[in-house]
Amino acid sequence: MISPVVVLVLVRHALSVRPTLDGPDDHHRPLTEAGHEQAVALTAALVGFGASQVVSSPYLRAVQTIEPTAQALGLPVHHRDDLREWRSGLTPTPDWQAHYKQSWTQPDLAIGTGETLTDLTKRARNAARDLVASAAPMTATLAATHGTWIARALLALGLSIDCTFWLSMPMPAIYKLSFDGPHLHSAVGPGLNQVYPDSPSR
Repeated sequence: MISPVVVLVLVRHALSVRPTLDGPDDHHRPLTEAGHEQAVALTAALVGFGASQVVSSPYLRAVQTIEPTAQALGLPVHHRDDLREWRSGLTPTPDWQAHYKQSWTQPDLAIGTGETLTDLTKRARNAARDLVASAAPMTATLAATHGTWIARALLALGLSIDCTFWLSMPMPAIYKLSFDGPHLHSAVGPGLNQVYPDSPSR
């Protein structure tokens, strides 16, 4: 069996305040009370990865999700703008899922000055590759980010991910990706059914 050289743990943020026209913008939406409780509960699982670094989207809900774990590990949280959520250009609306589904079938579609899913996929792929390439051998990195980001990163890394996968992703969620050099050889997390060589059964 080939031992993984680098482990990248993607953490979808916990329950956050829903977006509204008169509420905080997407950058500043915080966790709900239940979300804060979830963030604390995540610590028990996340500290077990023995991470050597903690990074996060600069968006408040992601930072608040990973902070309890970082404190338990005695590590700082480094903000990375390339881990931010998809800037869809969509204002808060009850039919947001219809737009998201359309975007998955037309990834080059943009609303106004919004980011296309193709752009997000490239950003997520490059960020994941950079995190893996810059990590020391035999270490783990915790990366707090967002559901759409994770789904598009997994797609870019070669997994068969679709919009249904994203819509069914729990909040929070943990995805453990193990790399042998630059090559992904196992992926474990909610909704994944791909089995890679030397990956644990699930």
